[in-house]
Amino acid sequence: MSSYECIRFEIDGAVAVLTLDMPKKLNAIDVAMLHEMMDAVHKINDDPSIRVAILAASGSSFCAGADLRIKLEPGRTTADHLNEDHRPVLLAIANSPKPWISAVQGAAAGIGSAYAMNCDLTVMADDAYIYQAFAAIGLIPDGGATWHLANTLGRKRAYEVIATGERLPAARCLDWGLCNRVVPAATLLDETRSWATKLASRAPLSLRYAKDAVRTAVTSDLPRTYDREVELQTICSESEDAKEGIRAFIQKRPPEFKGR
Repeated sequence: MSSYECIRFEIDGAVAVLTLDMPKKLNAIDVAMLHEMMDAVHKINDDPSIRVAILAASGSSFCAGADLRIKLEPGRTTADHLNEDHRPVLLAIANSPKPWISAVQGAAAGIGSAYAMNCDLTVMADDAYIYQAFAAIGLIPDGGATWHLANTLGRKRAYEVIATGERLPAARCLDWGLCNRVVPAATLLDETRSWATKLASRAPLSLRYAKDAVRTAVTSDLPRTYDREVELQTICSESEDAKEGIRAFIQKRPPEFKGR
């Protein structure tokens, strides 16, 4: 159902899959790909029938990072590119009302690692790795990668990963909390789809507001986090889905959630 040139987009029931589809250049991201991603992310976020989204990639690697061969239009700076092209896509995923799962094979390098870490959940193939290649070319991580690394690994370990440019294999990413699951490369997308389908059976409002609460928790103190939990729990407790969940529990049957 995709009409894009740089990505593929498909919907299977309540699960959407956005696939980076430029395998010949290891899915290195350029402006054209970003524009298509933005369009697809909006479609996913705005479609109430979609409950979970997967960010995947074709070929041997998830993403080699930014396409270093691209030339910005005259008058546009690196800051313009990061703020106007990357930022809207990354924040649309981060602020999405539904969970996003990144399915990572091969390299998630440079800003490609930021897209993988930016998703709410991550499944990595056993051949996958996260790679901060910036120090080798005189740059620093971008796309929010430093925020994700520091919040997950702590300041010292995050700086070490950035400064040394060490490749972090999937097993270590799992140990360090940078991914949720490691699976055989041959079954990466199948297992990610299976997990997404299970999540899609959960109450959509619960998934949405738990995501909100967790993101509040990593950027706020305990009192502010508690306040936000109260706000969100009030919304959930008054929803039709909460009433249905309680009825289903009492009646010992699977609940039928509507997302309202």
